[in-house]
Amino acid sequence: MKRPFPSLALPLLIGGFALAACSAPEATARYRIEPLPATQSLPNRLGSAEMREISLPQYAAGQEIAYESADGALRSSPENIWADDPPRAVTLALARQISELSGAIVIAEPWPLGEAPQRRIEVRIEQFLARADGQMQLSGTYYIRPDALAGGRDIVRRFDVRVPIAGTEGAQATPAQIARAQSQAVAELARRIATLD
Repeated sequence: MKRPFPSLALPLLIGGFALAACSAPEATARYRIEPLPATQSLPNRLGSAEMREISLPQYAAGQEIAYESADGALRSSPENIWADDPPRAVTLALARQISELSGAIVIAEPWPLGEAPQRRIEVRIEQFLARADGQMQLSGTYYIRPDALAGGRDIVRRFDVRVPIAGTEGAQATPAQIARAQSQAVAELARRIATLD
């Protein structure tokens, strides 16, 4: 990704010596993974559920915003980073979105309430990537385990969410576009978990 304002080192003559003037370092840009406003109301099929911290592939769990370049390599820059720890941010966004969509009480671990949750949700993400083809891919498996007293059955569902990264039109996605597409992908995954899809 090209730097929008390349650093310049201009020669400075002081006392007959040429010195390199240090330009001001570029400010690090931080981007948030935020839950989107709920646009529909779904039945509550979960009751109360504790969500374990989501597991992410290494490239998606780091602070730098990764993307796939045209040659298939995953690249990132220390100048563009996530504002929060990605596993924590995605877990909180997903739990909140499921709750807002369905009315279920979904809380990221550790469970803070006195009454135990009826279910436990675990999400293992295999791919969470801004692809070179302009798609955000979010794929993996989610598991829902009922509490022994609540009854019910274990649920295992694979998912493969694809969201177009808006505004790219064949160009490399910007960090802001990637962040927006990630939020949209998390919203779709929340809908699938809320409906047990």
